[in-house]
Amino acid sequence: MSKHAWMPVSPCGDGCVDHSTASVGRVRTAWRVVAASAVVLSGLLVVLGVLCVRGRARSALLRRWFRALLGAFGVRLRVLGPVFQDNPGRGVLVVSNHVSWLDELAIDAVQPIRMVAKRDIRDWPVLGPLITAARTVYLDRERLSLLPGTVAELAAALRDGAAVGIHAEGTTWCGLASGRYRPALFQAALDAGVPVRPVVLRYSQGSATSTTPAFVGSDTLVDSLRRVLRSRGLVVEVHVLDEVAPGRAETRRELAALVQQEAERVAYASVEVPSPRRHATRVA
Repeated sequence: MSKHAWMPVSPCGDGCVDHSTASVGRVRTAWRVVAASAVVLSGLLVVLGVLCVRGRARSALLRRWFRALLGAFGVRLRVLGPVFQDNPGRGVLVVSNHVSWLDELAIDAVQPIRMVAKRDIRDWPVLGPLITAARTVYLDRERLSLLPGTVAELAAALRDGAAVGIHAEGTTWCGLASGRYRPALFQAALDAGVPVRPVVLRYSQGSATSTTPAFVGSDTLVDSLRRVLRSRGLVVEVHVLDEVAPGRAETRRELAALVQQEAERVAYASVEVPSPRRHATRVA
C-alpha cells in the first residue's frame, strides 16, 4: 500500500529502545501474563456493560477497567495536574504526544474520552472493541479525502460537549524526542470554539525517562507487549496542563504551534527533573 507524502514520519527506530533497563523474573512475568489475560477477557463483559449504561456510570466502568489493565501489565499510573474536562458540559480537545500503544490505556484510565486513532486499532483483539466502545473516531491516514469529514465529526462532538483526544504528532516517537504537531485536526477546536487541553505522556523507570514501551521502528505489538510485561518499575506519567482558551490563535497552524510550545516546556522539564511530586494531584 502506497503512502502519501504528507503522512508523518518519525526518525525513531529500533536503536531508540533501551533493552538494558531493569526487568522482572520469569515468574513475575508469567503472573502478569495471566493477570493481563484475565483483565482482557473480562473486557468482553465490559463491552456489554458500556452498552447498558450511560453518563458517569459508563465513564467509571471504562476508567476502572483501563486502570486494572495497566496494573496487570505492571504499569503504575501517575496523574499530574487538573482533570481533562473542567466543565463536563463544555467540549475540549485533548492533545497529547504519542509514544506507545499504552498511551490510549493511560488516557482512558484518567478519563475515557473520544480518541482519534489509526484505523487498524479497531481490529485489535478485545482491546479494539473496548477502545471502540469508548467512542473512538478512526482515521484512515491513507485516504486524505476523508480528513474533512473527520474534522467535521470531531467539531460536532466538541459542540455537543464531548472531550476528544488526538495524538498531534500523527505517529509514535521514542519518548526522548518529539515531532511537530500536525495542525489539521486542530481545526475542529477552532470550528467548535472550544479550548484545547495539552497533555504530556512520559514513561519512566526509577528517575530516568524510559523508552521501553516505545512502539517504533520494526516493532510488532507482540514485541512491545513482551518488553512491557518484563519491565520493572514502569510508570506512565500523565501531565495535564492548563487549557489554551479559544481566541488565542486564529489559525490551526498557530494553535498547533502554541499547544506544542506549552507541551514542550513540561516535556523537557520532565526529562531534566525526574521527580514531579510538587505538581502531583492524584496517583493511581
